[in-house]
Amino acid sequence: MDNSTGRLEQLRRAMQGAGVDALWVSYPANVRALTGFTSPDDGKVLVTPDTATLYTDSRYTVQAREESGLPQHIARPPETFKHAAEHLKGKRVGFEADHLTVAGLEDLKEYWPDAELVALRGMIQGLRQIKTEDEIAAIRAAQDLADQVFGEVRPLMVAGARERDIALEIEMRLRKAGAGNAFDIIVASGPRGAMPHGHASARVIEDGDLITVDMGAYLNGYNSDMTRTVAVGTPSDEMRRVYNAVLEAEEAAIAAVKPGVRAADLDKIARDILTGHGLGEAFAHSLGHGVGLEVHEGPGLRGTSEDVLAAGMVITIEPGAYLPDVGGVRIEDLLLVTEDGYEVLSHSPKETV
Repeated sequence: MDNSTGRLEQLRRAMQGAGVDALWVSYPANVRALTGFTSPDDGKVLVTPDTATLYTDSRYTVQAREESGLPQHIARPPETFKHAAEHLKGKRVGFEADHLTVAGLEDLKEYWPDAELVALRGMIQGLRQIKTEDEIAAIRAAQDLADQVFGEVRPLMVAGARERDIALEIEMRLRKAGAGNAFDIIVASGPRGAMPHGHASARVIEDGDLITVDMGAYLNGYNSDMTRTVAVGTPSDEMRRVYNAVLEAEEAAIAAVKPGVRAADLDKIARDILTGHGLGEAFAHSLGHGVGLEVHEGPGLRGTSEDVLAAGMVITIEPGAYLPDVGGVRIEDLLLVTEDGYEVLSHSPKETV
């Protein structure tokens, strides 16, 4: 999936605003976003005002040619740096300070002595927040698969089943469909539901438990993300109260999604509702995040965020409440911000508890 043309033009405008003549791109997700190259861990990109070159090695000669419309230079370091140096004499060259290692920076200084190196942060990540039509289709496909698998596995969530077996069944079905896990599957039942990242354990599910299942599909380079909390038997009155409070907060935050809304304001909507139910301190994380090439990317939906929603963003809304030694609830949907509001991409039912 090559989204390079539009992104490169956006990036060049951003580079001009940052006062750099070139940008050395080393962060894998950003390499893929600019090139379409599906082995970005082994690729770099040099972007200038009039050229963009994908650097990779001879293992990927055919793959790079098939996947990317950018010119390619096939070499390993230090030849890579020497080739790039020809374009950089006397130039201000930006590098991704939030990814490049100290050793990597030392290499650039050694091989580009005539360039002025400029540390930049988050430039391409900001551009990636707005998804292309192809990216939205890819995320939608990943979420559709996750919904399908969740529906197939939901009947297995019964008293006597182990958390680990539920997670294994989800993973197996995703892999059979040609996908992988977007992240380690969370299956947290009963008191373990109080752990927001309670990865599946050997615990046996009991009658009356709530089970939090957080899962995502990784398909064709893109991710989905969804959480459902389900009941086995009849949960306690307290956990039913918590579930319905979280559901109220989630639905209220979703209803407020539209272009121009501050991410921090969405977090406040959900947090205020949970606080009104006496669960403000039990909401121990932010409201959500962007999803795409990475399962956690911008925008950040937290109280301190300065991000503003725009059409084309794909975000999660995922309030939760966690009571130590008692249990927890999280409900999460995946949304596309549209021109006039939102579209919910996750379709697995939210149960009545």
